[in-house]
Amino acid sequence: MKFEINSRIEEASTLPASFYKNLELYEKSLEQIFVPSWQWIGDSNKKENKHCYPFELLSGSLNEPLLLSKDAQGELHCLSNVCTHRGKILVEKPGKQHMISCGYHGRCFHLNGKFRSMPEFKQAENFPSEADHLPSLAIKQLGNLLFTSLSPQVSFETVFAPIMDRMSWFNFDQLQANAQDSADYIIDAHWALYCDNYLEGFHVPFVHPGLGERLSYQNYHTEIFDYCNLQLGVASDNAPIFDIPKDAVDYGKRIHAYYWWIFPNIMLNIYTWGVSVNVVEPLGYNKTRVKFRAYLLEGHSSEEIKDSTLHETEMEDEEVVISVQKGLQSRLYKAGRFSPKQEKGVHHFHSLLAKFLSQ
Repeated sequence: MKFEINSRIEEASTLPASFYKNLELYEKSLEQIFVPSWQWIGDSNKKENKHCYPFELLSGSLNEPLLLSKDAQGELHCLSNVCTHRGKILVEKPGKQHMISCGYHGRCFHLNGKFRSMPEFKQAENFPSEADHLPSLAIKQLGNLLFTSLSPQVSFETVFAPIMDRMSWFNFDQLQANAQDSADYIIDAHWALYCDNYLEGFHVPFVHPGLGERLSYQNYHTEIFDYCNLQLGVASDNAPIFDIPKDAVDYGKRIHAYYWWIFPNIMLNIYTWGVSVNVVEPLGYNKTRVKFRAYLLEGHSSEEIKDSTLHETEMEDEEVVISVQKGLQSRLYKAGRFSPKQEKGVHHFHSLLAKFLSQ
């Protein structure tokens, strides 16, 4: 099944309902959209006291066993957590260790993933080879936030350049994780529906009364870049605003929040108090996990997060997304149209989905 989205939003129709309920398309999306994408994998501060930190990339869908390690020089590495001998998982839990060793047959690796030793292999010819090292993935950082990709189709710098340029004055390297205001939400809906909902402020007056009081709907707008987009949350009269430096693009604007979306499934919501990282993780074609991870800037408190109505907004979003999931099961609904003014972000998302699925 192939989709095309008209590049002219004034003429374009949305993705068909079939996209959201087709198992084959869901599985194709994992390989052609998520495998080549950049994914958030945590923060550098969390790994400070561990030499090895195992995790699964997109647990529940890609399920790729990976390992963050820190070598003696303090350099971070993102490695496969699968032994190159017989495929056993190498590290089962975070800990301090000076090498990576397999509990199956004793193969050992340095913390940078290079092969170290292996018993009973003296007779093996052309051993060790490059294939005996642990595969290594690139690690990229936005301040303290870490990202990697299994097979990047587009460079990290290309994807994130609009964010790094626009927010060059923001102290990403100050961010400290705030566990008490972080949570996971399980939603009975397709992952892309959650992104569709996020990518427009059109629904704010109808769905989010609390958030609507903080934002100036008349001045709310979306800016499109190649692999990300920005919803600029201009503040109402009484909402907290950024103190933006004179040399910044947005100097003189009353900005309450920057809502950045990175294709295909990452949201960086930047507030005066810090950042809410939202990662939309597919668990099936009709089930999604949304990770909310709160990060505070120095001098700011958890009370400011609670005052931002993030939880209430999430509950309101979940309710409407689940309702749309049910509606898309209709035999009578096929596709919709875009508001050229208010749904630029959704059109951008659908265009990228169609592009990656057609490759």
